[in-house]
Amino acid sequence: MHDLNRRSILSLGAALGLVGVAAPAKAWAWASADSVAGTGSGADPEYVWDSATDPLMVSLLENGQIPSVNTAMEKWVNNGDPLPSGLPAALTTHLRTFNKLPAWADTAKLTRAADFNRRKDTYLFMLYGLGSGIMSTVIPREARSVYWSFGGADMKDRAAKTFTFGYDLSQLRAFEPSGQFIVTANKTRLVHGAVRHLLPQSPHWKNGADQTIPISVADILVTFHSLGTYVHRKMRDWKIPMSAADEEAFLHSWQVAIYLLGVPTEYIPKTWAAAEAQSAQVLTPILAPTPEGLDLAEVLLGLTAEIDLGVTRGFLNEFVRYALSNEVGDWLKLPRDYAAAALVRTVWPAFILFREGLSPVMPGAFYMFDQFLRAVAMLFLNKGGSGTTTPITIPTGNRPTS
Repeated sequence: MHDLNRRSILSLGAALGLVGVAAPAKAWAWASADSVAGTGSGADPEYVWDSATDPLMVSLLENGQIPSVNTAMEKWVNNGDPLPSGLPAALTTHLRTFNKLPAWADTAKLTRAADFNRRKDTYLFMLYGLGSGIMSTVIPREARSVYWSFGGADMKDRAAKTFTFGYDLSQLRAFEPSGQFIVTANKTRLVHGAVRHLLPQSPHWKNGADQTIPISVADILVTFHSLGTYVHRKMRDWKIPMSAADEEAFLHSWQVAIYLLGVPTEYIPKTWAAAEAQSAQVLTPILAPTPEGLDLAEVLLGLTAEIDLGVTRGFLNEFVRYALSNEVGDWLKLPRDYAAAALVRTVWPAFILFREGLSPVMPGAFYMFDQFLRAVAMLFLNKGGSGTTTPITIPTGNRPTS
């Protein structure tokens, strides 16, 4: 965030609901004692990738085996599905090791998290979509990696895949045999391994990159905080009722989720306070606009606007500003609509109070807000209009223009 001084960083952190915001850290300073593991090497996750997956993906790519792997995995969808036949032996061995819950996973907490997701699904989908989804466009590394990877050539499809990850995690039985998240996470982990090998071959990506290999463990932690930590904090800021057990269960679902993506337990926060402290170091200081991010934001907002929100694009822009801050809205060059801004900032708190049964007074714009929320939720439930399952395929190259 080169163009922001410390005061701007603090105000942005407050607007995003992130605490303890400081200037960019020069070295990794988060205590591994605050992790799920309770201890660790102290190694900077900026220089940790996925030693279990990356060499395997390099081998499969260089041996031309990815197309047949993608074909074999097409019908591998539910957690309870058997591993696909016809996979290379090394990949089958890998999946037998990692395509399961960790020993420390608490099934009771995961069940409670699923029920919490059901009860708060419209808020969650809205925050994941209009909050986290748009925030991803001002995370420079994420924006550039998405844009210059193969999936960046078709952003509507790429958005659908993003919705799939959030939706599968929010499913009622996400981690059960009939759910899909464990498979989704494992496929995503394989894609990350491939992208780590492919993107450094793109001159366009290398031209703006500040790292030699993309998608480090630190980058995955950034994504976690732009999703789980951000959403949790905004729900607290908006006074959406959550019990302590609900909050703990929601965190646990994310702990398991990022573990399945290959994050070592020494980097996975064990409490929300630890998550917020880690987020303040790795996420807020790096937020900034990029040309790639501006393009991606317009595509994502355009995809959202395609469904019948029952509101104007000005209202949509102002809701993004409300969820993320005016600083982010200015970076993304979202035109102002001050009438819509006033409506959002005055009616939204009243809408939540009434919807949650905390106030008997129905706000005048209740119906409009309710339809807006339901429409955003349906965008997730329909996964960008792509049917019941969005195929996750391993790329064999970068964005065609690269």
